Amino acid sequence: MILSKRGIAVIKNFEGLRLNAYQDIAGVWTIGYGSTRYNDGKPVKPRDILANEAQAETLLKCTLTNYVNAVNKGASVHLSQDQFDALVSFIYNVGTGVVRSSTLFKKLNAGNYRGAADQFLLWNKITDPHTGKKVVSKTLTQRREEERALFLSE
Repeated sequence: MILSKRGIAVIKNFEGLRLNAYQDIAGVWTIGYGSTRYNDGKPVKPRDILANEAQAETLLKCTLTNYVNAVNKGASVHLSQDQFDALVSFIYNVGTGVVRSSTLFKKLNAGNYRGAADQFLLWNKITDPHTGKKVVSKTLTQRREEERALFLSE
């Protein structure tokens, strides 16, 4: 499957556009629409700048390839377009490692779509950089609720 225009819009909405490198809520250097690495694999660094929105668009499209491929390889059951889009948005935010190890994908691949949908809501925590403890993020809670709703829509 491929990510739909709606799926791209969902990711853009959650990530926002920043042409100057910034640290996300987890402290990772990020640029454009949430990219942490460039097309050549080099990480985003402080003071990096993208020239314009078109450059950010190109970077996003290249970045998305890894996440689209991860969902295509990791999901062994039929997915609707909305389910696919929700999963790509989810792993774009948390990383491709969840495809192999998460309860969400285990439930999904067992055909338990409702159980998989409910797993989105558990991924709403970040590590507080000051205390090192996991804390609930309002931003991630909202994102997971919206991804879950998209996953369940038909």
